[in-house]
Amino acid sequence: MNTQNRISAFFLQVALGVFALCALNAAASDLHSVYTLQAPNDRWVVRALTAANQCPLITWDKQKPVAMHLRAPQAVVPARSDSAQSNSKPSVFDITSCEAEWPKGVQSAHVEGVAVPAPPQKINRILIIADTGCRLKASENAFQDCNDADKWPFKKVANSAAKMKADLVVHIGDIHYRESPCPEGKAGCAGATWGYGWDAWRDDFFVPARALLGVAPWLYVRGNHESCFRAGQGWFRFVDALPWTQERNCNDPAHDMKGDFSDPFVASISKNSQFLVFDSSKSSGKAYQAADPAFIKYQEQLRLANQLAATKPESFFINHHPLLAAAPGPDATKFKAGGSGGLQSVFSSIEPARLFPANVSVAMHGHIHLFEAISFQTDHPVSLVMGNSGSMNEGFAPNVIQPTDRLYKDAVVDNYASRSEYGFATMDRTEENGKDAWVLTEYTTDGVAVIQCRIQAAKSRCHPI
Repeated sequence: MNTQNRISAFFLQVALGVFALCALNAAASDLHSVYTLQAPNDRWVVRALTAANQCPLITWDKQKPVAMHLRAPQAVVPARSDSAQSNSKPSVFDITSCEAEWPKGVQSAHVEGVAVPAPPQKINRILIIADTGCRLKASENAFQDCNDADKWPFKKVANSAAKMKADLVVHIGDIHYRESPCPEGKAGCAGATWGYGWDAWRDDFFVPARALLGVAPWLYVRGNHESCFRAGQGWFRFVDALPWTQERNCNDPAHDMKGDFSDPFVASISKNSQFLVFDSSKSSGKAYQAADPAFIKYQEQLRLANQLAATKPESFFINHHPLLAAAPGPDATKFKAGGSGGLQSVFSSIEPARLFPANVSVAMHGHIHLFEAISFQTDHPVSLVMGNSGSMNEGFAPNVIQPTDRLYKDAVVDNYASRSEYGFATMDRTEENGKDAWVLTEYTTDGVAVIQCRIQAAKSRCHPI
């Protein structure tokens, strides 16, 4: 090769290198969010959301980068005719959802140079949040001050929680709350994005949760705000653990019997314990008739949940709507039962006494915007309600529940702790005599521990710190 050709080849290599670097930087600049989620059958999945039309590259253990798989393309989805809010609008998803299953034995992953939280070797600390979004709901004339970090404290909660060094983050539903435009003249939510598209999901969850998404994998549980006639389209695009299909995306109401009723699944915690994840997003607050299609569907899924519960000695039944809980009242002296009448009618048809399968020792929920830990003299699992992580407060939890009070039929409470303020919780696992023991801690938004509960053998004992 003569000198001129060598010079030309050199400059061509430089140009190609610069082009590749620019392309990498462009791909990285399009990348909005990267996170890891727990999926059925001991699987872990990396998700990436990008403004580009093609999926980004993922690198496993510093091997050659490979393209992630497309989960859901960018689209503008027409407003559903049955939308929860009368002023609903088309959902603009100008973001591409991509995914890749985490291979067995791989220790690390990077998406366009961004490190991804790896699946934990052991799950000893679980961090729990629920009901996190900023409520904008015209049908109830409920408009939270999304622009005020104290009145909508989810970002503060997420930043405090990110410091807790959790092995797994669990969100027990109601991620999205921005359903209606902020009224004119209301400064607290002025300029807030709304609707069911990407911009509302971005501002309600992905931006405020950024620090927490980057430190640990997540397990997502579906809430009623993610049902198909509300924010279900975003649920399936972004955080659902099962495949996105034409029948499971909430775009067409004709497919809602599949879209609103995802099959239960288990997610392993330890050799002794597992989460049993149940989709209650579409459940009614009132008891079902036995011929109701929803009753039949939930009954079918509960039978499957019974089979799944038998696969490990201890299951944590985790769904959004509580079955055994106290509802908030105008002050802390009032008491009323707050369990879902619809779920109670289904669960009692299969488990008349305790409602839950025999191996379920703890039931975990959101939906009610407060913290409660309830233990029973009777054969009912510990009931935990942790729906106080950001969405508008709705009242006060009772200070005391007496054994003569009834949350449901013959369920007799023997230990109760509550908190009406915003916060989040952790659960720490130890092994004692071959079984798991747990310490539940409730924190303020700033990460100050205020309540601690010891949970073992389907009983809890709580005390203030």
